[in-house]
Amino acid sequence: MLEIKEAKINLLDLICKLAYKSGDFVLSSGQPSSYYINGKQVTLHPYGALWTGQVFLSMLPTGVKAVAGLTLGADPIVTAVSVVSAYQDSPILALIVRKQSKAHGTQDWIEGLVLPPDSEVVVLEDVVTTGNSAMFAVERLREAGYRVNLVLTLVDRLQGGAECFAQAGLNFKSVFTITEIQTRAMQIS
Repeated sequence: MLEIKEAKINLLDLICKLAYKSGDFVLSSGQPSSYYINGKQVTLHPYGALWTGQVFLSMLPTGVKAVAGLTLGADPIVTAVSVVSAYQDSPILALIVRKQSKAHGTQDWIEGLVLPPDSEVVVLEDVVTTGNSAMFAVERLREAGYRVNLVLTLVDRLQGGAECFAQAGLNFKSVFTITEIQTRAMQIS
């Protein structure tokens, strides 16, 4: 495995090459945008998943029991972090938050092993715009009895997500900002 600094550089280049697109787009928030970042193009790539797992794992505070996020964007990320943590012999569980509760069986909102109440869970996201998707995950996890104090994202679009999390009393960190991605994309194009 690569050192974190090298993994982060490779991850930035992969985002610029595979995930970042210019054009006219409508985001999940309904907002128009002159660019789009499809994080899954990176997090579902073999090396992208590895580097994502390494970088996010290095950002987790001590004592975290699980990483979680809203399906579908967070699914490959939480899985990557969990797998990389196992290789480093410090396993972190992966949890996936559904957009709707399961319609059958247990009718759960959260998939994955059940943790003891008050277990510390960090929410992961591929791209943050308004922060609403991650907040939905935070709310479901807290309703399940977990302690959530931190949201981490691969890309912060700098469009209100950080402020949303601050108002909710959450810490927030991004691997990259849109400014870093756009600057690097111009350099390598």
